[in-house]
Amino acid sequence: MHHTGAPHSGMLLILLVAIPAVILCFYLHAAVRLRHTARWSPWRIASFTTGIALIVVSMLPPLANWAHQDLRGHMVQHLFLGMFAPLGLVFGCPGTLLLRSVQARTARCFMDFLRLRPIRLLIHPISAALLDIGGMYLLYLTPLFALIMMHPALFTLLHLHFVISGYLFTWSIAGPDPAPHRPGRTVRLTVLFLATAAHAILGKLMYGYGFPHGTSASLFEIQAAAQWMYYGGDLAELLLIAAFFAAWFRHRSRLPEILADGSAPGSVAK
Repeated sequence: MHHTGAPHSGMLLILLVAIPAVILCFYLHAAVRLRHTARWSPWRIASFTTGIALIVVSMLPPLANWAHQDLRGHMVQHLFLGMFAPLGLVFGCPGTLLLRSVQARTARCFMDFLRLRPIRLLIHPISAALLDIGGMYLLYLTPLFALIMMHPALFTLLHLHFVISGYLFTWSIAGPDPAPHRPGRTVRLTVLFLATAAHAILGKLMYGYGFPHGTSASLFEIQAAAQWMYYGGDLAELLLIAAFFAAWFRHRSRLPEILADGSAPGSVAK
């Protein structure tokens, strides 16, 4: 499955290699500064660093070249960018680190921004799932994939979409960072299970019907890529489910302490 154009343009390298590296530098700087006055978990640092590393590895040879020439490589790259890297980034708690690193007024402005109706709609689990999983259906079950692979600019936007939509979905379901007006756990768990099922169905459709069409990939290559999507997606979603329930159990274990401090039961976040 060879596509025209370079596997990564200069703009793509800047967006998905240089910028993540700069973001990591800011994150580490803020974490080091915070550790002088408060505790910042080294596990969070390791998680965020892993997420950034997966993005950078995905966009550099040999993986980028493999993804450019082989649908199986593309699927591995997609899993790294859209599923595993967002897990690392989200559980690195960059939002919490940001709020602790800026002045109180700036932190309030940031939270007010998240409370705006369009932003609340964007970060709702249902909207995030449609953007993430729905985007995959649109990409792989229509001629869009073949079109994108022929144009470097669209190729760049595709990778940005993988990272951003994956991050929003992971954060909306189980992210530890603050999320105003986040739905209750029942809604989030329902969306997570439906999204997991939809992702698995997409893998089966690709395997059984040879999607995406319009590429030079053989049926064997497409089916192998579909298996990568199916089993790799299951692993990423299993990790997200585990994180969801781990946060739930931590909250339940701390609930007596919260109530003992004088908080009303109705004030405890869902």
